[in-house]
Amino acid sequence: MQHSASSKVSPARLSIRLLTAAVGATALVATGGVAHAAPPRTTTIAGTLPRWLPSGTARLLRSAPVTAPQTVRVYLAPRGGLTALQDAVAAVSTPGSPSYGHYLTGAQYTASYAPTEAAATAVSNYLASAGLHVDSVEANRRYVAATGTPAQLQRAFGVTLASFTHDGAQVVAPTTAASLPTDVAADVLTISGLDTSVQRMTSQHVTGETGSTTATATDTAANRTAAAASAAGVAQPVIAPPAASVVGRPCTQFYGGLLAKYQADYKTPLPTYGGQTLSYALCGYTAPQLFNGLGGDSGNYGKGVTVGIVDAYNSSTIVQDSDTYAKNYGWPRFGQDQYSTWSAGKFTDQEECDASGWTGEQTLDVQAVHAVRPNSRIRYYAAANCGQGLLDALAAVVDENRADVVTNSWGDLETNTGADAVFAYEQVFLQGALQGQTFLFSSGDSGDEVASTGTKQVDYPTSDPYVTSIGGTSTGLGNGTRNVLAESGWGTRVNTLNAKGTGWTDGGYLYGAGGGYSTLFPRPAWQASTVPTSAPTGRGVPDIASIADPQTGMLVGQTQTFPDGIHYGEYRIGGTSLASPLAAGALAEAVQVGGKRAGLANPALYSIARGAYTDVKASPVKGVVRTNYTNGLDPSGGFTYTVRTWGQDSSLALAKGWDPVTGLGRPGATFARTLGKTLGG
Repeated sequence: MQHSASSKVSPARLSIRLLTAAVGATALVATGGVAHAAPPRTTTIAGTLPRWLPSGTARLLRSAPVTAPQTVRVYLAPRGGLTALQDAVAAVSTPGSPSYGHYLTGAQYTASYAPTEAAATAVSNYLASAGLHVDSVEANRRYVAATGTPAQLQRAFGVTLASFTHDGAQVVAPTTAASLPTDVAADVLTISGLDTSVQRMTSQHVTGETGSTTATATDTAANRTAAAASAAGVAQPVIAPPAASVVGRPCTQFYGGLLAKYQADYKTPLPTYGGQTLSYALCGYTAPQLFNGLGGDSGNYGKGVTVGIVDAYNSSTIVQDSDTYAKNYGWPRFGQDQYSTWSAGKFTDQEECDASGWTGEQTLDVQAVHAVRPNSRIRYYAAANCGQGLLDALAAVVDENRADVVTNSWGDLETNTGADAVFAYEQVFLQGALQGQTFLFSSGDSGDEVASTGTKQVDYPTSDPYVTSIGGTSTGLGNGTRNVLAESGWGTRVNTLNAKGTGWTDGGYLYGAGGGYSTLFPRPAWQASTVPTSAPTGRGVPDIASIADPQTGMLVGQTQTFPDGIHYGEYRIGGTSLASPLAAGALAEAVQVGGKRAGLANPALYSIARGAYTDVKASPVKGVVRTNYTNGLDPSGGFTYTVRTWGQDSSLALAKGWDPVTGLGRPGATFARTLGKTLGG
């Protein structure tokens, strides 16, 4: 169903309205920050009161904060006002709109919407007059960074700062929303840094194989060494390879190729599960298997399209690892200039962010994209850390404007996400959408999050209406092209083999595709006729899905830390971290077929024929049997066996059409042609 740009309120305006209500702001910054209900002299700045303060999870330590200086970012409002930018995005993104697909170049965006030099100067002058040190103005004037003592910040922003314990850390935060003189506030979108809580995003991949204690210790020590080098000012320290991960065998090369009738000795019987003799888990799909199983609609497989990948840090062995992997499976190596990197420079917070773990994420993302779209260019963006560095890397994506489709396999809980962060992220997403760039985010690996947090919720940024959210499936590919033998939504309960080896004991929910309904964003117009009206009214997560279950995951190759040294090895990996780059491949193919970028793809994704998707249904297959090496590395220490179930994703359930596990479904055989036709007009 197509919606014209003027028939519905834009999702962005809805999101800003809800965020303002959520933070208790007394005035809405709607057009460049001007608030109509504010006191005459000052204007309240939306998004500056921490969302966690009213929750009761924080404990006040003292009303007077510590005296250490704080650095803030004052984000500037877009030229012409936020509403005008949101409306422009709705127009270029909605099929049927006269402006659909009429994207801007980077220079055109800057000329029309980037904050002005005058605005940056006015804000900088005000901050300096309030006693703050103006550190920098971001290259494209997104924000002004400044540092000051708590006393100076209180005077500058009209707040009372206090010290709290929150989420296990001592932080400083304002007890009221910030305000600015009205003439200054007209140029301000939001302010971050008054709350010193640190939000760290986590990569959303799952292996389950366990490395040795020695390897883990080596990995940690190397991370500390790299962190020390970074602190000393050494640019781009080498990130330690992660602890070794090894696939336990028996496993199967393709789904159903080896039934779990016997244990590893092929003599001792394994019991059935629910009356079924299950397949052993996949050893991990190779690049050719994923290419053949998910296929492409044309003979070019993404040629001429650039897929961007944003992660923290950078593996120093990624190219040689990917070339070794390609050689092992007869897959094309990267051609000249096919793989390139943007880097933030000096890396920080390696130990806090588990930098080595992020190299595994990078390996998965790069090799998955190259598996399904071997002709696409890949541009990797190496963020400085897993916090604000990721936002800065996304800003580089839109400023370079080289990537057509951008996959992001990371996120955090909505409850951990401040409204100031949402404003800052959406500033980037809006620019990207006007330039025709498509942002994909993994939906998460913890289902409805109740098991891990006690609260039903979704993740961010995947819940943002300006990105495409990617859920997950358990998909059994046979030995052939587009040969899906069994499929369900990814949701796993773990069942252990009892001591007698005669049955399975339910160990509870383990993991599954993230999904549900946002409490930050109301339902966008493009979901209005698709998401069930009986569901909560928030933005539904996800939008589409691809393979995620680690038991039907991908085999990747990476240099790792083994007990006998550091060398190349291959292991199985999954999670919605796999689903996102696979889905990015499908979008890249549609862009190549249509000859035009997809931009904010969601309105088009919800308008095309449902036959373009595989509507994932509950499968009669109950799961697979997974073998792990007890010592994590080899058979010498024995084996453990578990049944990993399919289609049991916490409270989230599959349904006909859209559902909170797989969204509209997995892109099918005609997806690229169907979407490409819409993009090409």
